Amino acid sequence: MLASLSYLLTALLLCAAAVNSSSAVPPKIGKGYSLISIEESPDGGLVGHLQVKKKNNIYGPDIPRLQLYVKHETYDRLRVHITDAEKQRWEVPYNLIPREQPPPLKQTIGRSRKTPSTAISDYPGTESMLIFSYIADPFGFAVKRRSDGQILFNSSSDESDPFSDLVFKDQYLEISTKLPSDASLYGLGENTQPHGIKLHPNDPYTLYTTDASAINLNTDLYGSHPVYMDLRNVVGQGYAHAVLLLNSNGMDVVYRGSSLTYKVIGGVFDFYFFAGPTPLGVVDQYTALIGRPAPMPYWSLGFHQCRWGYHNLSVVEDVVENYKKAKIPLDVIWNDDDHMDFHKDFTLNPKAYPREKLLAFLDKIHSKGMKYIVLIDPGISVNSSYGVYQRGLAKDVFIKYGGKPYLAQVWPGAVNFPDYLNPKTVEWWVDEIRRFHELVPVNGLWIDMNEASNFCTGLCKIPEGKQCPTGTGPGWICCLDCKNITKTRWDDPPYKINASGTQVPIGFKTIATSAVHYNGVLEYDAHSLYGFAETVATHIALQGLEGKRPFILTRSTFVGSGHYSAHWTGDNKGTWDDLKYSISTMLNFGIFGVPMVGSDICGFYPAPTEELCNRWIELGAFYPFSRDHANFYSPRQELYQWKSVAVSARNALGMRYRILPYLYTLTYEAHITGAPIARPLFFSFPNLTRVYGLSTQFLLGKSLMVSPVLDKAKTVVKALFPPGTWYSLFDMTQAIVSKAPHYLTLDAPLHVINAHLYQNTILPMQQGGLISKEARMTPFSLVVTFPVGAKEGEAKGNLFLDDDELPEMKLGNGHSTHVDFYATVGEGKVKVWSDVQESEFALGKGWTIEKVTVLGLEGIGGEFGVEIEGNELVDTSKVEFSAVEHKFPLELEEGGDKRKSMMVEVKGLELPLGKKFTMSWKMGISG
Repeated sequence: MLASLSYLLTALLLCAAAVNSSSAVPPKIGKGYSLISIEESPDGGLVGHLQVKKKNNIYGPDIPRLQLYVKHETYDRLRVHITDAEKQRWEVPYNLIPREQPPPLKQTIGRSRKTPSTAISDYPGTESMLIFSYIADPFGFAVKRRSDGQILFNSSSDESDPFSDLVFKDQYLEISTKLPSDASLYGLGENTQPHGIKLHPNDPYTLYTTDASAINLNTDLYGSHPVYMDLRNVVGQGYAHAVLLLNSNGMDVVYRGSSLTYKVIGGVFDFYFFAGPTPLGVVDQYTALIGRPAPMPYWSLGFHQCRWGYHNLSVVEDVVENYKKAKIPLDVIWNDDDHMDFHKDFTLNPKAYPREKLLAFLDKIHSKGMKYIVLIDPGISVNSSYGVYQRGLAKDVFIKYGGKPYLAQVWPGAVNFPDYLNPKTVEWWVDEIRRFHELVPVNGLWIDMNEASNFCTGLCKIPEGKQCPTGTGPGWICCLDCKNITKTRWDDPPYKINASGTQVPIGFKTIATSAVHYNGVLEYDAHSLYGFAETVATHIALQGLEGKRPFILTRSTFVGSGHYSAHWTGDNKGTWDDLKYSISTMLNFGIFGVPMVGSDICGFYPAPTEELCNRWIELGAFYPFSRDHANFYSPRQELYQWKSVAVSARNALGMRYRILPYLYTLTYEAHITGAPIARPLFFSFPNLTRVYGLSTQFLLGKSLMVSPVLDKAKTVVKALFPPGTWYSLFDMTQAIVSKAPHYLTLDAPLHVINAHLYQNTILPMQQGGLISKEARMTPFSLVVTFPVGAKEGEAKGNLFLDDDELPEMKLGNGHSTHVDFYATVGEGKVKVWSDVQESEFALGKGWTIEKVTVLGLEGIGGEFGVEIEGNELVDTSKVEFSAVEHKFPLELEEGGDKRKSMMVEVKGLELPLGKKFTMSWKMGISG
């Protein structure tokens, strides 16, 4: 919400003179460590011990002895864990992100069976893709890929390097890696990157969850994802790998282009290396560790409408009705906190949202297949008449300071924050969601402000003799009596991360970092896990309600959040720049394992222009998560508010609802393999260096490329086309052919977005509709794409369908069907066929394929035949053939194939989707 504006202004005033921590090269710290012993561990790993070479007190005293643990956990994943050898340190809880435990610490450190030499030694593992190498003095390690010998990570420091050897203190950890100059890096979020998706040398990358508006560039935002993907082109071949530092403490990551340095204010070094070598392989390996993306209900892929400022139920009813009148698809209507009684979670405003009328409204929309989602914030109002608070107090569920619940302020005024690391808190939270669902049968929950956001800073108490909040003026002004806490080393650590881009105190406008969680855990350590832990508790609650598939939207995220929730990119601005930034942020979250992501369409604030809103819905219709959301203080911006925007919405969302089967199949692929729904072009074209920094176009899945207009007053768009044949999704008679990566200027009038389908693809579609439930029951069609004028070729596609109410998204439960589609052309014959797994579900729904469109053929066809389950279909009298010649943009004629090419449509089919079919014909009529 808008509170982040206040956060930014205050931070700028506090720290106007702050120096960016990554702008100057600091002196080297210490001389590193020596490896004094190493041996094999019982689980097949390596355990070593390190001893500091020369002590110093920069950022505090060195930890004298460290334990090193190295293990090939899988064929393509290597772990390197470094911690204090004598004392347990904070780590990301193993119950939040389940993973193998390192060996227990040894109480006495002595020389073991193997004393390391100073030469480089290898630990190749058994048939592992990765090789771990180390040098003993000063200790440094490298990770290389066995197949090609590429060094993926190298922590050793030479005199000429601008970084130190290993540094390990209680509140300052530092380690670096050398990088080849041509490595392209992606990730390290969440932040808004003005230079596009590729990491930009000398830009600050600070990871610490913060309620700072997404309009702020290059600053730590709502999530913390200390992972990066490294893409390199070696002799024309693209190779990718990834590096995760699993650590929840605040950190600066200094990327210089030729090196990358982590500066972390606590915890341990817990590195995971993922071998790749393809971008898709990297994300598969990464999500195998952190948790596969959550299954999403089918309706969540529909269009969502929200606004902070739907003052009463009648406004919400009008919004739904106006979408229907405008014939713009709408699946989900949302409430921000307007439904609440004085901003209190799990309540209804009795005047604005009377329960009986709300229930009647929900009955009406639920009967049509529409859904309803509301917001909840973690801050629980301190209020003696508020049952949620009283039950929480009785069960001792809140974060403490000095033995009492820590006091903060958000929208209801004074609040306490639940401690989601406490099992009792999770039980209480689950029960409160159950109680609320009995009050209002919502279809999902939106958890906001969970960085955690606090309108005050420090240690506060409720003021005597004055109302707080006053009820007038901005609600985000702190009105508690507060004193800042800077005397503890947790509130004022020796190293200052570049928090909010201005080095504000790390407890600024959040929970005091010396506050205490369950089992004595400090907020200092657990801060960036807060929203993630709340997400896990919310997922447990929703899954337990009716046994249905949960839908959660969270603002604050951490490693593994995608296993439970979707994400939106927070408070963006209704500007052309923010429209551009949304693409990079969306693509980053796909890499982070959070594929269900999108930005507020038309911007959260202030008012977008009519032209901008046209262009934003054209782009936003292709976000994985597609929602229009606006600010309390902004004018109304529902898509029907402008006639021109309504036209663009009907066009773009109309297509979205036709390709819902494809999008849903991508959510299944994401759930099974981690594959992002929206992807950078280098995922499909890793050998093309020209697409490595491309941040103005993207792919949905492997084959559908979206090229939006991102600039004011433009009616054309310059789009890059990788080699091959691309067909316009909106006009399949239009084909673009390129033998080399080629920019082309495409017409893009106000209501048009360019989207193109790549060759060798089979795209399942339906007829669309205004609600996904209706669209889902319309007949299917298949679009088959061959290269233009293909004499030979093959295409593939697939389709996943299931009962999307079920918690699990899988085959074998009797409520799902998977279909693989294949097509070939050769020797003058076209053949299209399917292979079906678990056919019963699709057959029970009565789904049929009514049309097959084949693109890129030399001719029309004759001698048509169809077989279903091996039996020839005798009556083909209803089947109709038609053909249209493809048109080619003149600009690409010299780079493309000038042979004539046809779009052939086969209509009148009634092929049961749940049965295997084979369809073929000879191309008897030349194009």
